[in-house]
Amino acid sequence: MSVTLTPKAADKVRQLMSDPTQEGAAGLRVQVVGGGCSGLSYKLALERGAGDKDQIIESEGVQLFVDPKSMLFIDGIQIDYYESMMGSGFQFSNPNATGTCGCGTSFTA
Repeated sequence: MSVTLTPKAADKVRQLMSDPTQEGAAGLRVQVVGGGCSGLSYKLALERGAGDKDQIIESEGVQLFVDPKSMLFIDGIQIDYYESMMGSGFQFSNPNATGTCGCGTSFTA
């Protein structure tokens, strides 16, 4: 089972975790939820710790917390961070997605 961050994404997560309003954040929750243009969406959130059934994966020095249901959809995913004149955000490269929408945060499996 693997979920990986690129070095740029890991740097951004560490930057977000160092914000005083995120005191106590221990890692990044990577989750799949229903919704979005294509039926499933990615959800990222800083968390203080893992849940009882979560898998804890370390990538680029960052702890990632993934629940078993989400892992079915994101095993093998790589999360990157981009910045451009048009905006910035996390970008997902998911080998399990059979289709994605234009926003890049919604997919079908």
